[in-house]
Amino acid sequence: MELKEIQNLIKFVAKSGASEVKLEMEDIKITIRTGDSGKTIAQQVPVAAQIPQATIPETQSVITPLQQASVEAKTPIDDDSKYITIKSPIIGTFYRKPAPEKPVFIEVGQTIAEGDVLCVIEAMKLFNEIESEVSGKIVKVLVDDSSPVEFDQPLFLVDPS
Repeated sequence: MELKEIQNLIKFVAKSGASEVKLEMEDIKITIRTGDSGKTIAQQVPVAAQIPQATIPETQSVITPLQQASVEAKTPIDDDSKYITIKSPIIGTFYRKPAPEKPVFIEVGQTIAEGDVLCVIEAMKLFNEIESEVSGKIVKVLVDDSSPVEFDQPLFLVDPS
């Protein structure tokens, strides 16, 4: 199932007023839930054998109040509330370029329009172009190139003004 088909399905379910829709195919399961606020949540789960993860014992560390104050002083307090966050619509690997030898889709400071391709997310050997749903200026890229991303993980901050 292509990304556009999934996005169209999400829009259709949101407009229909249904509270939850489940779609199961041979290689994919999709669950779409709409909340009371009209917000739509979609979950795409590839059907595959689950591999148990080895648990790593947690190490305990003690942070003294002096170290805590030092950490807080180094952490800048950003007012990101005025920015729009573009989030990942799927799980996969995030790429800023269409190919290794090509230039990145967008740079920080670049003005984007609705429909511009921002990045590519590889999911199950398919490369899905992620298009902007807003216009504005890219303020920050929140994910490193070739990094795994989760569903609904913030990717970009956009200044709509």
